[in-house]
Amino acid sequence: MRLHGVAPTGRNYELWLSYRLGQNQQLREDIDKRIASGEGFSPEWCDQKYDQFFTALGTSAQIMLAGEKIAKDLTEVISFLKQAEEKSGDYGRTLETAATDLRRGMAPEQITQLVSSLAAATLDMANHNQQLNQELRRSTQEIDTLRTRLESVRMESLTDSLTGLSNRRMFDETLRLRIDEARAQRSELCLVLCDIDHFKRFNDTWGHHTGDQILRFLASALQAHARPDYLVARYGGEEFAMIMPRVNARIAAQTAETLRAAIQAKRLRRRSTNEDLGQVTVSVGIARLQPGDTPAGLIERADACLYASKRNGRNQITTDTTPVLYVA
Repeated sequence: MRLHGVAPTGRNYELWLSYRLGQNQQLREDIDKRIASGEGFSPEWCDQKYDQFFTALGTSAQIMLAGEKIAKDLTEVISFLKQAEEKSGDYGRTLETAATDLRRGMAPEQITQLVSSLAAATLDMANHNQQLNQELRRSTQEIDTLRTRLESVRMESLTDSLTGLSNRRMFDETLRLRIDEARAQRSELCLVLCDIDHFKRFNDTWGHHTGDQILRFLASALQAHARPDYLVARYGGEEFAMIMPRVNARIAAQTAETLRAAIQAKRLRRRSTNEDLGQVTVSVGIARLQPGDTPAGLIERADACLYASKRNGRNQITTDTTPVLYVA
């Protein structure tokens, strides 16, 4: 951590200890790739990786506790239902006995006693049913509350806290589903990856808070150019992704070009001082789903297009149909 200038925080220590012990192969590959690139380890990058690989542990714990609470409530409801069944059986037997006695003939005073006994049994049964209904209502309310809480936890686990976009976990799940859907429907699917040009320079010059402002600006621009059925996600660091179902490469390129031009045309200002930050530009890579593609293969091809855009001068779009994709 000292070698790479990583701040000695608890989250960072947990991240790098896991890396050193080889506990997570994907995390190890991501850190090794970052070291090889020489880009350094910004607080944002470390936070994103911590959220990606460790927040799920907290989410799992909350889900487990909620599950235990639901199980406890259901056990109580089952117990009440069993009591109700027993109570109902006793009440039924009381009614049967009374009917038998009445058929045999009874003296007036005996009938009076029987009616009093039936009234007491009926009242007792009504009271028990009322308690059962109250218990069922209480359990229903608690389970509804837990369901809402679980949905909130689920959404938090799938959302990037800085930008409000979907996170890498949501991106991975959605991409798999969209690929399956495209194959089943024999429809088009395109993946767009974009990266902020010279983002490190912004961070070094203006600080990480301004860097966060730029990330949120890009997130907002992506959402503004996305259809409701697109998924816009923060893929990692300053890299973003857009999954475009039922869209061909030409439309995807047109959308990406409109987005790129809109971002370039915007001049940003630092919120705290109103200083002019200048223009922000993005490099974009687009890949379309091809027969036999896996999610990893589609991502790899879009990533290759993205880095081709960077190698060829940045602030441009490259698709996997571009002849000069693999320019050295």
